[in-house]
Order: sequence, then structure tokens, then C-alpha cells
Amino acid sequence: MNIEKIILHNLCHNETFARKVTPFLRREYFHDPVERKVYSIINDFLIEYNDLPNKESLQVSVENITGMSEREIDDINKTIDKIFEPKKEDLLEWICDETEKFCKDKAVYNAIMESINIIDGKSKDMPKTAIPDILSKALSVSFDSNIGHDYVQDYMKRFDFYHAVEKKIGFDLEYFNKITRDGVAPKTLSVVMAGTGVGKSLFLCHHAAACLKQHMNVLYITCEMSEEKIAERIDANILDVTMDELKQLPRAAYEKKIHNMCGGFQGKLIIKEYPTATANANHFRFLLDELWLKKKFKPDVIFVDYLNICSSVRMKANSNANSYTIVKSIAEELRGLAVEYNVPLFTATQTNREGYSNSDPDLTNTSESFGLPATSDLMFALITTEELEEAGQVMVKQLKNRYNDTYQNRKFILGINRAKMKLFDVDVDSASLPQKAKPEDFFVNSLPNSNKIDTSNWNF
Repeated sequence: MNIEKIILHNLCHNETFARKVTPFLRREYFHDPVERKVYSIINDFLIEYNDLPNKESLQVSVENITGMSEREIDDINKTIDKIFEPKKEDLLEWICDETEKFCKDKAVYNAIMESINIIDGKSKDMPKTAIPDILSKALSVSFDSNIGHDYVQDYMKRFDFYHAVEKKIGFDLEYFNKITRDGVAPKTLSVVMAGTGVGKSLFLCHHAAACLKQHMNVLYITCEMSEEKIAERIDANILDVTMDELKQLPRAAYEKKIHNMCGGFQGKLIIKEYPTATANANHFRFLLDELWLKKKFKPDVIFVDYLNICSSVRMKANSNANSYTIVKSIAEELRGLAVEYNVPLFTATQTNREGYSNSDPDLTNTSESFGLPATSDLMFALITTEELEEAGQVMVKQLKNRYNDTYQNRKFILGINRAKMKLFDVDVDSASLPQKAKPEDFFVNSLPNSNKIDTSNWNF
């Protein structure tokens, strides 16, 4: 008895098996026409009556079939007789594992055959660019037994979750580690808000460089500046030279610094440019799949520079949707991308007109859509004044924080070196506090040594 007949037999005799595998079995997995028809009859019965079929009920269904020859009907009845022959009951775990393997093998085989038809031009409706997605879906076939958290039975899973050390991506800035409790978690959306020229892209480039220094794979998507301009900013940050000095650096010296840098990093940084207001989460999803297929590159963190100049998958540019709906949709789609690929995603947004000159902005100063802060997990504003600029500093204000209480350590000061695209920690004593700020709003508590990033080998 082949695996197909074993599966058909258990669908009629083992209720636990039938309920577990029915959501994952497909008619097209049964390549033999007779077995495919028998599976269709059994599956229709399971769906309609929510119970296992007996031999007589299947035979009645066969009698009602039209458009088939007597020989085909006879073959179907023989197969039904075969699957109802008495036999030793199969071990549930074994038959479930074998059925999962069967589904995976057939899904991959069908995907390969479909891809060949696309390449040969036999499939007119599917472009060749659809092949990676077809193969990816086939390779992802699996039996997922998780149908929800049982509060009573799964209490130990809850206990383990409470005491598990959450995987986070830390900052090289002590204050950000403090307010996020040692970094941001996967499947989250973090947003930096600032006016034009204050430092949105500077923050994103600085943190992208910091993640690379932590040996992570980093994907930086830019919809504003070119790939080379972003790379120039990250070069200045990592090589610790100004952008003006970078252009005057001799080829040999630059090459040596890059080689020294690459020798110390285990991660990779990919920068991809898209035209303004044309790229959406589906474009980014396709890029991620291509990077995996072509370079085996899977990012640990994604940066999108920046949200407001992306487009929405669901809301088209020529639709009648208002800016609130469009920007909220983009935010939801980017957060969905972060969840799908299990990574934290950083992006930025502008302040509105009132927020541009406001030295104490809040969530109402978010440009275009209040739906953005509603979707984000961490949101903070970068604030600059003439006094801060003269001191080479920038203020950070928490606007939303799902990691910690925003009313504790609500504001703090960072040093900023715009020429080198760097941010750094400063002491409160040396910080230029704006008039509205209170000393108790700031803090200098050091993190435990175990949570601090080793920066001793960052100079080249």
C-alpha cells in the first residue's frame, strides 16, 4: 500500500489524524486520477458532515458521479474497497510525519512543474517574476499544530515566557538602551520624528552602522537619497572621518580602512534605493526574497528612509483616500513586514508645520497622520534649538514607548557630530538644557556592564 492509500485509509478511520491533516492536504497532491477522485469524495464528506465517512457513504457518492466511464467507476470502487480492508492501526505520530513529508514533496514537485510551464510560455497568466514566490510558498508547506494559547493547559509555557530572555537589538547609546530596557524587539516598528534637517536620516544611518558593528545583517531601504549618499554617511560614521575628509582620502588609505573594517564585521549591510513615492511593502518583500535566493542574505534589522515617501499596497495614489488613511496603511504594512520576517524595523516621519518650530513637540505634531503613532511600538522626536546646535547636541523626547513608561526619563540629551554622522552620550552636567526642560527629566545612569556594547575595536 503506497503513502497515498495509507493517507486515504486514515482519513476514513482515524478522526484525530483527519482533523489534523485536512487543512493542509490538497487535491493536486494526489497525482493518480483515481486516488485524486477518492480523496475529493472523502474531503467533501468531511467538510459537509464534520465526521468520518464509512464505506457505504462513499459508494453512494460514487454512484452519483456523472461523466465517468464504467472502468473509471470500477477503479474508484476498488480503491475504496482497498482503503476499508482491515489492517493494523498506524501510529498517529508516524502517519502525521509521513503525511507532512508527502505534502512537502508534492508541493515542491508541483511548483517546479508550474515554473517550467511559465519558463516555456505555457502559462500565459503568470510572469517569470512569479517563480520565486511559487517556489517559496511550496518550500514553506508545514503542519502548524498551534491553534491558540490554552490558558489552563499552557500555564507552564506562560511561566517560561515570563522568565525567558527576550532577544533584542541594543543601541550603542546608553539612554536608548535605558528607555527600551536594553533594545528593541523583533516584529516591532520604531519611528523617529523630526523636522527637515534635524537628523532623521542621521539617526537611521548611525544606528544602521551600530548594528553592523554588532555583526548583524542590515538592510537599509532609501526612498529619498541615493544608495551612494547613504553609504557615504555610514562610511563617515564607521571610519570616523568627516564627509569632507572622506572625499579627500587617498584611494590606498580608504581601501585599507575598508579592508580593516570588513575584517572585523561578520554581518553585511545592503542599501537599496527606490524612487520616491513608488515603493511599498510588497516591493520590499520581493527584495527580501531576492536577497535570500541570490545572496543568502537575511536581515536582522531593516531601516526604511522614510515612511511618508513610501506608497501603500492597499491605498493607491490616485484613490480618494485622505493622508491619515494612506500613512496609517503604510505604517501597518511596514509593521506587518517586520512581523512576517521577524525583525525590528526602523523608519522616520516629518513633524507638521506647528511641530517644526516647536521645542517641545508631542504626538499631535506628527505629519499627515495620527494613525502612525497608533501603529508604532517606539516613537521619539529629535529636537534642536540654537543653543543645542552651538553645543553640538540634540534633545530626544519619548512620544510612545511599549517597552517602558514614557513619563520616566521622558527627555534626554545626546551629542551630535553632523560632519561624521554620529550620535554619542553626554553627561547632564555638560548638556545644554532648553528653558522648558527640568534637570530631573534627564539621567546618566550607566547600564550594567553585561548590557554594554564593546566599542574598544571600533576605530580603524
